[in-house]
Amino acid sequence: MENLLKNYRIPIFAGIALIIALLGSMVIVPETHQAVVIRTGQPDRVFNKFKPEVPYGQTGAGVQFRIPFVEQVQMVDRRVLDLDMTRQQVLSNDQQRLQVDAYARYRIIDPVRMVERAGTEMQLESQLVPILTSVLRQELGRRPFASLINAERGTAMANITRTLDAQAREYGAQVLDVRIKAADLPEGRPLDAAFTRMETDRQEEAATIRAAGQRDAQITQAEAQARAARIYADAYGKDPEFYDFYRAMQSYRQTFLSGEGNSAMVLSEDSEYFRQFRGKR
Repeated sequence: MENLLKNYRIPIFAGIALIIALLGSMVIVPETHQAVVIRTGQPDRVFNKFKPEVPYGQTGAGVQFRIPFVEQVQMVDRRVLDLDMTRQQVLSNDQQRLQVDAYARYRIIDPVRMVERAGTEMQLESQLVPILTSVLRQELGRRPFASLINAERGTAMANITRTLDAQAREYGAQVLDVRIKAADLPEGRPLDAAFTRMETDRQEEAATIRAAGQRDAQITQAEAQARAARIYADAYGKDPEFYDFYRAMQSYRQTFLSGEGNSAMVLSEDSEYFRQFRGKR
């Protein structure tokens, strides 16, 4: 055995060195990442680069090779990433101070540029957060507070997304969407004053609606009374005797049935009030 090791020591060591070099040259690139190969401090090529028109599994993920000790590999995420902005105070167009929480969703589409301009994903995020904050302040500063709670908010978000995307592409990133999680008034006197103003506005609006309702009710009632008068007049014109009888019966019911307890009336037998009881003569 010793003679065998002595005779084949060089080939054995060479084989071991070759295996180590082969293993050192292999790079396993996951489907979720892009691998930037860096040679002498400069990006040289990319494995599994994001290409929107190429489906997963066909962009170069899996086992790849590099030159050991000469080329370094930096992994870059190719998935959609979140960019959270810290809570910021923004002054709206109508001088309302707002506490705004926002976030953006982005993807690294040019990993070489990202490595050259930002270095790492963490450094890229530190570059994009101030840009998002600045763009958000500028866009919301041109709009009133009410625009954040109506359909105009979508236009503001689209403008912010477009502006942020244009600047993010300088770092090899694509901004897909920007959303506001919360836009609140600061605690204390500004918030109390805003609530008081909103309450007053709602009270004035409610008073206006009630006044309009009362006006419409009076108009409807007057029209109904006029229509009823016309119907009564038409009925009287068609059969005056029946109309006189009907009105007399209504009067008798109102007089004798609507009162509480027993009541008595003393009238002469030829009283005009009881003419309907006497019948026709």
